[in-house]
Amino acid sequence: MRILAVWDNETEAELISMYLDVDENEVTMTTTPAAFCAAIVSGNPYDIVLMTIGLPDPEAGFELFELVQEHYPDAPVVGACPQSEVFHVVRFMANGMSAYVTRDSGGDYIFMLSAILNSTLDAVRSAREKELTKKLREEVESVRKLQESVLPRNLVAPAGYRICARYEPSRIRVVDGHPVVLAGGDYYDVFTLSDDNIVLLVGDAAGHGMKSCLSIMTMHTLVRMMRRQEHRDPAHFVAEINKGLCDQATVTDKGGFITLLYAIMNTETRTLQWASAGHQPPLLQDLSTGIIEPLAGQDAGGLPLAVDEDEEYETYVCRLPDKFRLMLFTDGLEEAFPEGDDDNQFGLDGIVRTLGETKDLSLEDTLARLFDASNDFTRGSGRKDDTSVLLLERHG
Repeated sequence: MRILAVWDNETEAELISMYLDVDENEVTMTTTPAAFCAAIVSGNPYDIVLMTIGLPDPEAGFELFELVQEHYPDAPVVGACPQSEVFHVVRFMANGMSAYVTRDSGGDYIFMLSAILNSTLDAVRSAREKELTKKLREEVESVRKLQESVLPRNLVAPAGYRICARYEPSRIRVVDGHPVVLAGGDYYDVFTLSDDNIVLLVGDAAGHGMKSCLSIMTMHTLVRMMRRQEHRDPAHFVAEINKGLCDQATVTDKGGFITLLYAIMNTETRTLQWASAGHQPPLLQDLSTGIIEPLAGQDAGGLPLAVDEDEEYETYVCRLPDKFRLMLFTDGLEEAFPEGDDDNQFGLDGIVRTLGETKDLSLEDTLARLFDASNDFTRGSGRKDDTSVLLLERHG
């Protein structure tokens, strides 16, 4: 602890210096206003300041106190005064002094100074950590709301179909033990083309926080611009999005990337075309047979977006059954795990099991059960990654 002190009694000052200058403490002791001023303006780093408030009188002492605040705004100040002059302390405390000690005639207070300085410094640091935590929450919340603002609120399904979607951000625990809801990098969208074909897409930016949020906002802007061109080939659409993102430093900085699954559903023929940029394939549930399986292997598709501007993507085509549920999702759902047991994940098995258990429930209830089952699997620790799920259903 680096201590700057000013004292009005040289004998006491020497004793205080000897008493405090132990362990890893460094004490700079002054006994005149001029010497104290010189130490303040020297620019040397100090963690805490100890000062008698009446040197040479309370008014001059207050001016010295203000000088300390000007040069060391982050250093707590501990004042000292005789019991008979404690009323002078009110002005100092009202203006930011962190603590004070009363001086008894026998000098016993000297033996309390080390504990008082340490506890004051700890209390101030703790209060600042809590304030920083509060500001972190506020900043994260504003970024999170920005990210969630691009997610569609009301999904419109074609005749004969039902559709629903849900997003949940991840959580972390911070210094005071309270959870912070993180800004995330998940994204989904649903829109209809002029021929009534429906487009479904999900995306997932690497990481959390401001960077992943801005990456998703950048991709959202590109998607909104390009959807007006009504690309009929998913692979071509994904390739164009990839080229646009490769030019965006917001996304590519520090190895950033985005996974994307883009699908077009012909609602008349039930033909699904889709392309993947590093994203897991759609999961199909045949409601007639009960079979639940991915539409392709996990290695289907190309590299994530913003990795290689020349990457080529493939369009996969399949005919869906008469009665089905189609699920597009991000990896937060299957990668849920209990605290300290990240090898034990909810996984695709957990998703398939839950879908099988809920095939007779409404689409909305099924979606809720998927999130609940994944979260319950963590045994209360919560998912560590953003989670998005998009469900499309046709009952025939």
